[in-house]
Amino acid sequence: MEVLLVLYQRRRNHLRACRNAIEFNSIPSIKRLVPGGYDNLKLDVILAIPPKYQKGLDRDAVAAVFPYGETKFTIQDGGMIAPSGIAIESLGDTNDDMIVVCCAVTVGY
Repeated sequence: MEVLLVLYQRRRNHLRACRNAIEFNSIPSIKRLVPGGYDNLKLDVILAIPPKYQKGLDRDAVAAVFPYGETKFTIQDGGMIAPSGIAIESLGDTNDDMIVVCCAVTVGY
């Protein structure tokens, strides 16, 4: 893969980590830089998630965060679990775990 950009973010939610890694960056010349433009982008996404939360990862929801290109995921142990001090049952919380996920996105073609 020819690398154009590497982005990194950490957040309490895997979807938010991915979205934040890409949303504040712009590569307006993709159509000139990448043969075939946006549709030929290749995204390598590495998510560092605490092991006990990896099983619940919705890869389709994460892939939907990226509007263009082909996405490849690597899931690895990492991130952090910290007490949030509150569990909100109506939001699906079963405990007061605050989950921090690290996301690195390599953009290329």
